[in-house]
Amino acid sequence: MQASDRFNINSQLEHLQAKYVGTGHADLSRFEWAVNIQRDSYASYVGHYPMLAYFAIAENESIGRERYNFMQKMLLPCGLPPEKEDD
Repeated sequence: MQASDRFNINSQLEHLQAKYVGTGHADLSRFEWAVNIQRDSYASYVGHYPMLAYFAIAENESIGRERYNFMQKMLLPCGLPPEKEDD
């Protein structure tokens, strides 16, 4: 692999990360990454009716209740953020 290939791959990755929030970036913490993944998953569950119906049947709840539960879980999907250390 040549140096120009590495530069091209890195510039493509930076472009992708700037365009799509969920792909992350170098300064993204582990907690923020996990929150993005969880929120994307919940949004997908709510947006795809067959998946929402599957969860409703599996948990013996109504579809509306499952939608409400997923929307509530989107607020704090991984709990409170950890305290940041000041350097």
